[in-house]
Amino acid sequence: MVRNVAGVLPELEDEDFYLLSGVEQGMRFSEWVQREKLSEFASLTDEEVDYRLERCLKRGLIEKKTIQYEGYTLQFEGYDTLALRALVEQDTISEFGSPLGVGKESDVYEVRSYKPHALKYHREGYTNFREVHKERDYTSDRDHVSWMYTARKAAEREYDILESLYPDVSVPQPIGQNRHAIVMEKMEGVELSQTKLEDEQVIGVLDLLLSEIARAYDHGYVHADMSEYNVFVDEGGVTIFDWPQAIPTDHENATEFLRRDLTNAIGYFRRKYPQHIPDDLEAEPVAAAIERGSFESVMAILE
Repeated sequence: MVRNVAGVLPELEDEDFYLLSGVEQGMRFSEWVQREKLSEFASLTDEEVDYRLERCLKRGLIEKKTIQYEGYTLQFEGYDTLALRALVEQDTISEFGSPLGVGKESDVYEVRSYKPHALKYHREGYTNFREVHKERDYTSDRDHVSWMYTARKAAEREYDILESLYPDVSVPQPIGQNRHAIVMEKMEGVELSQTKLEDEQVIGVLDLLLSEIARAYDHGYVHADMSEYNVFVDEGGVTIFDWPQAIPTDHENATEFLRRDLTNAIGYFRRKYPQHIPDDLEAEPVAAAIERGSFESVMAILE
């Protein structure tokens, strides 16, 4: 887990941020930024650069490495700090709270402005950069692609998708985005994987989930990573989250991913509530109805 940097923010001065931004700028060209170039990138004197490097190294915001030259690179904590400061300056965030969830490709924290929100830091590329680089198409158009670029593009992509879907599809309301960070509505309820539904609720909740998948399709997107870990359930219905891997419906593999999403959703309910899911409820007819724009309900599919 990457360390929460909210407590570091008040300790830093403007010149520290100039230095961090300078390292960030240099990393567009190389993973390790030469010390000699930092004065130009950060708009600081050599003496000021040395002082700020020491301060940022001490706080774990950057890393130093001597290769053929003395080089510096941002740690994710440094990138978090830059994004967090920008969101604070935009009045998107006023308070920082507890972790809400930690995953392989993101960390989520509770934050506040006028009400509780969720801050999601994308982590794509930090520990598994090679795999992400091969699999995600938003890294394919650059010769040098840093983990920062990969994470930022994932955040930008997810934010754009949420803006396209909300409020017609039940997804978290997007509030703001900077670098690899997204601020969104804090979801109420419980993750589907941790929910124990009453007998009379099972088909109804599955129906709500499939209806949201259908609405997303009508608005141009297939989630492409549907599971019980990407759905929240509360008294008001279901909310689908984690959209950075979504694909447009005109993508050549959209049909395949739609059927896989539906197979995963129906399969989860069938495993957990086998006595309530009819044997003849399958992904194929649901997908066909969604693609025709005629999905109405699970029961209609079964008739």
